Formats: sequence, C-alpha cells, structure tokens
Amino acid sequence: MPEWQVVEGIGEHRALLMDGGRAIAARVDWPGELVPGQVEDVLLLQRQRGSSRGSVRFASGEIAWVDRLPKDASEGARIRVEVVRGALREPGRAKPALVRPSTAAPRAALALAERLDARVVRAFGAGEWDEIWHTAWSGKYAFAGGELTFSPTPAMVLVDVDGDQSPRALALASVPHLAEAIRLLDLSGSIGIDFPTLPSRADRKALDAALAAALGEWPHERTAMNGFGFVQIVARRQAPSLLERVQFDPVGAIARLAINHAAALEGPGTTLIAAHPAVIAALRAEWLERLRLQTARGVELRADPAVALEGWHTQIVPA
Repeated sequence: MPEWQVVEGIGEHRALLMDGGRAIAARVDWPGELVPGQVEDVLLLQRQRGSSRGSVRFASGEIAWVDRLPKDASEGARIRVEVVRGALREPGRAKPALVRPSTAAPRAALALAERLDARVVRAFGAGEWDEIWHTAWSGKYAFAGGELTFSPTPAMVLVDVDGDQSPRALALASVPHLAEAIRLLDLSGSIGIDFPTLPSRADRKALDAALAAALGEWPHERTAMNGFGFVQIVARRQAPSLLERVQFDPVGAIARLAINHAAALEGPGTTLIAAHPAVIAALRAEWLERLRLQTARGVELRADPAVALEGWHTQIVPA
C-alpha cells in the first residue's frame, strides 16, 4: 500500500509517496509560510471600497488577500480568518495567500507530515529526491522516444510533448509519463498540454481515454483534445508546486538543497559549503545554527562568483 514518507530537513520538508520502493508522487513545504487550514486572528489592513475583498496581516508579518468580508468589517479591526490557499510564486513576484473569515477556533499551521498523515524518516533512498529535484530544475522529463518539457507561467503550466515517433504513437506513449510527472512535480491549478496534432477524431478519442485511465485517481477536470492537439487540465491549487518553487525561486531552492546535502555528510571536521554568492547569502542564520547543532561541526561558507548558480558543493574539511 502506498505510504507517504517525510524528511523534515533544514528550511524544507520533503515528502515522497512510496509504492513498492518507488516514488510515485512528491510534495515540498517551506516551513514558516501560511498553510491551508490555518486559523488565526489577523489585522484587516485594507478593504476595497464597495467590495468584500481586502488584505490582512498575520502575526508573522505575512500579508494575505482576504475575500467574503462581512459588511461590518472595517479597516484596523481584528478578524479571524482561515487560510484557503498558500502564497504562490510567479516570475519576479509572489502572489499572496488567500484567506476567508472564519468562526473556527484558532488552529496553528500543520506540518507537512501531519497534513499527509506521513511517516517521518531520517532520509530517503540514495538519489531519490535529487532526481525529482533536477527534473523540476530542468523542466525536462525524458522517456523512450520522447520528452516532456514543463514551462510554468503565471497563467498555467504548459507542457510540450515532443519526440521522434509518429504523432499518434508519441501522444499515446507520453500519457503514462505525463501522469507520473504531474504527481512527482506536484502540479495543480491549470495545466495546458500541447500534444502532437491528431487529425483523426478516433485518435483523439483514444488519447482522451488514455488520459482518463492514467489520471483516473487524481482529482481534476479535463477538456477533450481539440483539433490542434491541446488538452487543458484543472486541479485544485493550494500551494506552489515543486516545479514552481525551483523555477521561480531558484536561489532559495538551491540554498535549501545545498544545506540539506551538507547536513547528510558524516564524519568529524568542519562543514564547507561553497556556492555562488547569491546562494551563500540565502543561507539563513537559523538554518546554519541548526546545521551546527545537528552535525556537531563548525560551518565554513565560501562564496565564489565564478561558480554557476547550480554549481554548489559541500564537503567536510579539517577543523
């Protein structure tokens, strides 16, 4: 039976849904962000004139959008809200979390392991997380005879299906890999898929049937393939996907990857993290302190502008 496993790392909680020793889905959470289901009393900062929408500020300082405000809610008042969607990342900016007024008792944000009813483990198998992470970094998912390219945009994630097979064979061959990649990259919201054009109505129906079978247990709505090979999928969106986190905040994602690799090193000495200056600057003081306590080693940071953003390395050096 599939089981969620979570590694509660430094600055990042990672989850894999394991089935027979194989990862079939992934999730990632950056602790400290607003989480769906969290209930808190907040300050109503601003209310749009003649509207039930506005903005609120949480005790953490994070600003969120609020809708469905009651008529008597005025600026400067304290109101209780529930988070319905976390903040989303887009190129160059973050879209604030969305909250709504609530009468529920205050409820702290649940950790990823609690939300998934997962088993917390010390580490995943060798290379399991790295392989999925690098798929998110490259946006490429190769399979025999073809490749999927994932391009996140503010409107939707676009998926291009390309390969050296006939259009019908390529489209059908891509479907199980597309379904797997959607789960591994934790995609949601609007997803547009550009399959090869299939002029035959029978071929398009076969593709639709294959998608229905591959995505049957994944909650979503889907259009039929149109005459240009395009299919749109819509799934409930509550938080950024792994793809969006890595591609829209590459520095933050790489900093978390590097420090957690450093935490996994064993042996005495000093932990050295060498990386691009932007990555070094993104390593928060509380993360470095946790690294020191967790490993009982000192930490040395080395910023090198000649190193590519993704070219970091970690090692243990003599103290």
